[in-house]
Amino acid sequence: MGEYQPGACNIGSAEIARRKRTGLIGVGATAILGLAFVLFHLPAVWRLSLFVPAFFAATGFLQGFMRFCAGFGMRGVFNFGPQVGKTEEVEQAEYRRKDKQKALQILAYSALIAIVVATAIFFLPL
Repeated sequence: MGEYQPGACNIGSAEIARRKRTGLIGVGATAILGLAFVLFHLPAVWRLSLFVPAFFAATGFLQGFMRFCAGFGMRGVFNFGPQVGKTEEVEQAEYRRKDKQKALQILAYSALIAIVVATAIFFLPL
């Protein structure tokens, strides 16, 4: 599946790898910050700030596994080339609409996952 599909696939292997790396960085940041909050006995409310790195982790992984970049979808572009960030325009308005819907879906799922993670860690008895 190495070609653009409206609302389904707008990135190739180089972009997918980048999104998965972003997910790993987000997981690492969430874990390190969460551990720091616990080790330094910061108030539990600080744990809610883990929403941010958890959101990046979820967004990265979802985009990688769905083969779809939310940012590209919102901007109406795609990239299947070997160079990360080099994009081509989506010409058809209907295709851009489908891409925006998919992008919003990914962002909503990412926010939901991040809320669950941050809330679970907030209520973790330590």
